[in-house]
Amino acid sequence: MSAPKSPSTADPGPGSAEAGTAGLALGPDEEFVKNLEHFAQKAHVFAALASKHKLLPFDAYKHLEGLWEQVAASGARLTEPVPVEKPAFAGLSSEEARARLKKYGPNQATAAKRITLRDRLWDAVKNPLVLLLFVLGGISLATDDIRSAVVILGMAILGVVLKVIQEAKADTAAAELKRMVHTTATVLRDGKQREIPLARVVPGDIVLLAAGDMVPADVQLLRAKDLHINQAMLTGEALPVEKSVRPLGEAPPEGETGLGDPAMCFMGTNVVSGAAAAVVTATGARTYFGGIAAKLSEKRPATDFDKGIKSFTALMLRFMLVMVPFVFVVNGATSGDWMGAFMFALAVAVGLTPEMLPMVVTVCLSKGALAMAKHKVIVKRLDAIQNFGAIDVLCTDKTGTLTQDKIILEKYLDVAGAEDCSVLEYAYVNSKLQTGLRNALDLAVIDSGDGLTPAIDPAHFELLDEIPFDFMRRRLSVIVRDGRTGKAILICKGAAEEVFTHSRDCLVGGRTAPLDEGHRETMQKVVHDLNDDGFRVVALSYKEVDGERRDFRVADETDLTLMGYLAFLDPPKDTAADALQVMAAHGIQPKILTGDNAVITAKICREVRFDAGDHLITGEAVAAMSETELAEAVEVCHVFAKLDPMQKERIVKALRARGHVVGFMGDGINDAPALRAADVGISVDSAVDVAKESADIILLEKSLHVLEHGVIEGRKIFFNITKYIRMGASSNFGNMFSVLGASAFLPFLPMLPIQILVNNLMYDFSQTAIPTDNVDADILGRPRRWRIDDIRRYILFLGPVSSLFDYVTFFILIHYFGAWNNPALFQTGWFIESLLSQTLIVHVIRTDNIPFLQSWSSVPLGLTTLAICLVGVWLPFSPLAGTFGLVAPPTGYWGLMGLVIFCYMCLAQVVKTWVVRRIQASCAA
Repeated sequence: MSAPKSPSTADPGPGSAEAGTAGLALGPDEEFVKNLEHFAQKAHVFAALASKHKLLPFDAYKHLEGLWEQVAASGARLTEPVPVEKPAFAGLSSEEARARLKKYGPNQATAAKRITLRDRLWDAVKNPLVLLLFVLGGISLATDDIRSAVVILGMAILGVVLKVIQEAKADTAAAELKRMVHTTATVLRDGKQREIPLARVVPGDIVLLAAGDMVPADVQLLRAKDLHINQAMLTGEALPVEKSVRPLGEAPPEGETGLGDPAMCFMGTNVVSGAAAAVVTATGARTYFGGIAAKLSEKRPATDFDKGIKSFTALMLRFMLVMVPFVFVVNGATSGDWMGAFMFALAVAVGLTPEMLPMVVTVCLSKGALAMAKHKVIVKRLDAIQNFGAIDVLCTDKTGTLTQDKIILEKYLDVAGAEDCSVLEYAYVNSKLQTGLRNALDLAVIDSGDGLTPAIDPAHFELLDEIPFDFMRRRLSVIVRDGRTGKAILICKGAAEEVFTHSRDCLVGGRTAPLDEGHRETMQKVVHDLNDDGFRVVALSYKEVDGERRDFRVADETDLTLMGYLAFLDPPKDTAADALQVMAAHGIQPKILTGDNAVITAKICREVRFDAGDHLITGEAVAAMSETELAEAVEVCHVFAKLDPMQKERIVKALRARGHVVGFMGDGINDAPALRAADVGISVDSAVDVAKESADIILLEKSLHVLEHGVIEGRKIFFNITKYIRMGASSNFGNMFSVLGASAFLPFLPMLPIQILVNNLMYDFSQTAIPTDNVDADILGRPRRWRIDDIRRYILFLGPVSSLFDYVTFFILIHYFGAWNNPALFQTGWFIESLLSQTLIVHVIRTDNIPFLQSWSSVPLGLTTLAICLVGVWLPFSPLAGTFGLVAPPTGYWGLMGLVIFCYMCLAQVVKTWVVRRIQASCAA
């Protein structure tokens, strides 16, 4: 076995065969070169070709001589200099390799230390809201308030368990990435070729590569023959890239740094064809691949959802730290019953605590996950659903999202650039009858030919011989006999420059003409224009040959007649343009982040009517930007091309730093860091495992239209969660404001602790239907996110409205029903008014519109509201009245309370409308 093989069978590419380095002898320079010549031939020559001994002359490999001299001079560029005193091609000694292994560690993309269950539990418990619930639950247990303790602790434990389960999956992505690279590598040690475990490769090792191998570390090429590397896992580009040697110590060409460096190969990428010798420059975590693994094992940044919950919790704590001690001191001082005052203050604290928030959030998110699954969206991390609705920037790759992720033959043109079916026919014969492995371009030609009417019939052509593809010639020729004419024809297809060079004539208007300067200018212009439009261009030539021959060689690919060109493209999806417009209509700015080149990216953007403007930025430009410059650029630029994985992550982080809620959609290993850095990572079912593990949401269909359903569902969930918080902010806090005032002037408790807890429990029950509630269509058209200032506005403006009508109730109870001397009546009267008002006010706060006229709640929410109101009215007359300290109110009470609650809801609607307008104005600003 040679250098590491990928876990799955790699496609060796055009014109390649099974390759290996078994039996590669080592010795002096000349012997090494001869063996490497044989090694290279095995890597890229068809078995049929080898049987005919059609190998390139030895002179084609003479540039491999002098290998060791360059290695010896490379100390400044290597992680560790290769010892000069070693004999040529001997590689490192075993002793030196052991020393370097000890110094640099094993060649593994090691993930960070896995977090223990204890660590995860503490991480979940230390949330301020959870700690508060546990403290209140503990106090309730200590004071024998079992009912409150069960509810509070139950909610806290539910939140902790869900958090632990979600976080337990966090580092699985890094483990998946690590498992992808686990095999052996072929290196030179002690003057011999050795196959060693991948983990034992060290900086300075010389490794040998052939078709089908996985690159074992980050390496710089010393010598290479027809080397093409598939870097899709790092760049996302489906087509292999050609690699070449650059003198060690010499800087890469401008614009070809990082993953674009033609002299560097990177750990985890695959050799498609060719052969090479290379020196290891980085291993393990120091490799590009290792850097991605390290990124995946980092702690996720706090999402917009996390920040919102944290801010809300901090706001409530500030209120409690002020109100609860004040209630305790005032009641203790006025009544002298400090234990009673403590129990009352504890009940107030429980009343202020949104203990149902974890349940409401969990049920909302679970319901949303089920609804999204019906639209081919699978949710992995529940709290990502709310972030989904808050997205205002969606970063996505071009391939497969805007395009079909399939190379097609878009055009078949004659020399002048006009469509010509004969060009397609000859190209079809070339691709169909070749005996080597067909690449994506060949398959596109065959698909196009099969789709013609009438279809091309390959039975008309008999294959006589072929001259297989190799990356030095960049051409492939087949020799066929046309059964319709009896003529033998050599059909040559390949890179435009190579075919032009070997063509003498051209076919113009069905007639052969000399390929003079005028025709050359025409064909160069046609190819140039096609390239500028993002097409990959292949040229096609032919010539008549002797039909009796069966032994054709490369030398026969001369004096050809140029027929025309084939233009290939990964075309845009029919739905892409509409999907982008839908995203914009929902207030989401798409941004294209791709590893493809700028020309192709710009063309696809034009095709889907996505305005890139003058602000298309390449990875090279991103690399040169400071964080400040990048933060400014991401605001105005919507298309980024030729990016590497870390640059995608930088862009996502820059957008988040500017206050955006960012979704990132990707399906490759190269997308994994950005998927993890985004508020919402979105992948597809066909993605690599690492991408799916890094993502929060998996699409069963790679389409922006599918995303639309997720966005809408996320916004519904956001509103239903914030409904509960708004109600708590206005009603609960309003009641506590009333408690503060009442405690200051009443000679008794305004409500018994047990009454506060029962009131709170019944109100909480009415909120259990919130996850089922309807959401007004007019508020789903724009992103929604947590704004603690909005919650604060509800507290400051709607809370006092609630307190105002509480004080009206106090006035009525004292002055009309003599409750000053009847504490039980006062407490009962306020208990009923408080329960009914905060239960009914749900219907005012749940919508920005007018309730019952412009917006209706869901049936379950309406039924729970009705049920709680009926139970609240029944309790003072029930057998439980004595247990809860309630008495039957006088008959006149009910009419006045109905009027108070009606006026409260009307004024709350007016104030709410004013608050909503202020919130909308602040958002617009």
